[in-house]
Amino acid sequence: MTDENLPVLYAIERSAARITLNRPEKRNALNDSVLEGLKSALVAADGNESVRAVVIAGSGQDFCSGADLSALQKIAGASVSENAEDARSLMELFMLMRQVRVPVVAAVQGRALAGGCGLASACDIVLAASSARFGYPEVKIGFVPAMVMAILRRNISEKRAFELITRGTEIDAEEARQIGLVNQVFSDDSFEREVVTYVDGFAKISKSAVALTKSLLYQMDGMPFSEALESGVDTNVIARMTEDCRKGIAGFLGKT
Repeated sequence: MTDENLPVLYAIERSAARITLNRPEKRNALNDSVLEGLKSALVAADGNESVRAVVIAGSGQDFCSGADLSALQKIAGASVSENAEDARSLMELFMLMRQVRVPVVAAVQGRALAGGCGLASACDIVLAASSARFGYPEVKIGFVPAMVMAILRRNISEKRAFELITRGTEIDAEEARQIGLVNQVFSDDSFEREVVTYVDGFAKISKSAVALTKSLLYQMDGMPFSEALESGVDTNVIARMTEDCRKGIAGFLGKT
């Protein structure tokens, strides 16, 4: 995955896997090749035991502008079964991002619109440059950000989600942070450096603990309180049996 002409680039940088959408001339618009490249890169990152986090970024000025013209033309002329198969490809990507054991971090510069905003939202953490823009303009062409709603509804309030997806307007990085769509906003000048520093933090903590925490957090979606607590008990026991936990406790006790 080192060919610079590939639509998605994959590299290991320090303790992180960096996945880069590589269609700057198309504002990194999504098509079948990009989706398949993203899935392959995520699988590769998840299988690399040295990787402590995954960073998804865009080359050029924008993170991702959504589906490209060829993808939209394909949708317009497709049958029901063809559209269902196409939609499921995006669903598989969103599911895979949840299944990757380490944190998946979106590093958003420029615009993250439509499917590009959905891609960022599907990441576990969103880091944004101060000039970044976010939006779901699908309704303007009669489309619905349908699968993204499952993610957006869990990220922000119902009323703000409704406003974003029915009006199709863009918001800036700071507003996105205020409503919970973005975790951190960094200045444009220091963005790349700040992203590296932030992601490096995951190399200093237990990989197994982070993986168990990620799995449990998403598993609890929609669970009754008692069932969520039972799942917490199971995960607690598993965590206690890991090598990281045993070493951590031994180190802590050695300091006291």
